[in-house]
Amino acid sequence: MTTAYAQALAAARDAASNQQYPQGALYVVATPIGNLADVTLRALHVLNMADTVACEDTRHTQTLLRAYGIDKPSSKLLAVHQHNEAEAAGTVIDRLRQGQRVAYVSDAGTPAISDPGARLVAAVQASALTVVPVPGTSSITAALSVAGISDVAGSPAGTFIFVGFLASKATERTAAVEALAGEPRCIVLLEAPHRIEALAAALSALGSRHITIGRELTKQFEEITTISTGDFPGWLAAQPNRSRGEFVLVLHPTQVEARPNQDQRILKLLLAELPLKTAVKLAADITGAPKNTLYDAALALKKSEA
Repeated sequence: MTTAYAQALAAARDAASNQQYPQGALYVVATPIGNLADVTLRALHVLNMADTVACEDTRHTQTLLRAYGIDKPSSKLLAVHQHNEAEAAGTVIDRLRQGQRVAYVSDAGTPAISDPGARLVAAVQASALTVVPVPGTSSITAALSVAGISDVAGSPAGTFIFVGFLASKATERTAAVEALAGEPRCIVLLEAPHRIEALAAALSALGSRHITIGRELTKQFEEITTISTGDFPGWLAAQPNRSRGEFVLVLHPTQVEARPNQDQRILKLLLAELPLKTAVKLAADITGAPKNTLYDAALALKKSEA
């Protein structure tokens, strides 16, 4: 442990110890995605005080804890990963009922987001026990924050869909990309290095649609660039190292093609059953058309019926 992290651990005690940390609670703790300095003071405090640290990989987590000067015996680390999550949730629940504070961490980032943890949280909640989020680093929000997504008709800034990892089989991946082609909103994907070339080839079918590529975010060889999906395979091939590391991909929103007849029909059907504002909101969600345009159309339909 460096002096800097010793000071961070002391600062964590000073900054976070005055808060309430109920016993018999599961703490879902976000950890850095690469840069150790991205840990929060509250995360350090919770990990230090936890009676049990449940984790995706006990060896990886033990190394992480020791880097911060947190020394937990192996008996206080519990493996909870995608292959044993349902069974291990029972062990966690038993410890919570004994009054333990259990912290759960994945290998990197925020648990339960394309990582193990969701089934554990669901099981704990189903047992009427407390779950406490300890937020922090997320590769998803990190990539979105530097993608420069701006308003596009039908897809206002801040609206995005998180898809995560596409299927590994070529036919299923191609079908998934074809489905994404019809989605105008911003889309966030994740991919591993051994499959990135295949994904880039599939996404190139989207042509001129912009994509922000985040590779090895927060790490020493971090790389962030925005290009067209058609240029993605060539960008990867330009430098061999570009196929290494973990990837977060942000497909930028695209202009919605005008579909006035279909949009009007959907809006009319919704107006027959719902209040105007609710109908407009749902119509915008379904069609991707701008709310203002749909609102004006709804007023016109109401007026014509009066």
